[in-house]
Amino acid sequence: MDANKEKISHTICIDATDAFTMSGLPFKDTDVVIVAIGENQGANIMATAVLKNLKVKRLISRAITPLHESVLQAIGVDEIVHPEEETAERWATKLSLNGIVDSFSICDGYEILEVEVPRKYVGLTLEESKIRQDFNINVLTTIKKVERRNILGVKRNIPQVKGVATPQTLLEDGDIMVLYGEKRAIRTMLHD
Repeated sequence: MDANKEKISHTICIDATDAFTMSGLPFKDTDVVIVAIGENQGANIMATAVLKNLKVKRLISRAITPLHESVLQAIGVDEIVHPEEETAERWATKLSLNGIVDSFSICDGYEILEVEVPRKYVGLTLEESKIRQDFNINVLTTIKKVERRNILGVKRNIPQVKGVATPQTLLEDGDIMVLYGEKRAIRTMLHD
């Protein structure tokens, strides 16, 4: 707890499945409560149920299995997260396509993807690249790696966002494009 005291306003070590003890916490002043209990699904469900009964404003809980998720849905959890599944999906995308820096899946087959500028687009503006017209993909921004020295004088590459992309945005070698579009269209563009 001491390691987090500079970053978090309140940290409390408590048995989250104990309804009586939990009822003494200031949930009326709390915006979001996250139940991140991992492998112990019983404790996760119990803590989630206690918090739901205490009527917290926004409740987010972690699910491990489909059955676990069904139970959390039945309890009425606001949001359910699947960190292992989401991380596995991001790594699968990263490893299956060349030049992928990071990815974020959005429902219904859409994603946001950070990808190194493909060679065929280097030196072109977004308008000249025709990415939007040919693939129905939006380039949200570009990121340039800028070399900086830390306080010890060691060189590091720091990502610098260039701002909202415009048709005149120049795609440079080594830059990263942040794309939004249908997964299938992005893969077609990267393999084209």
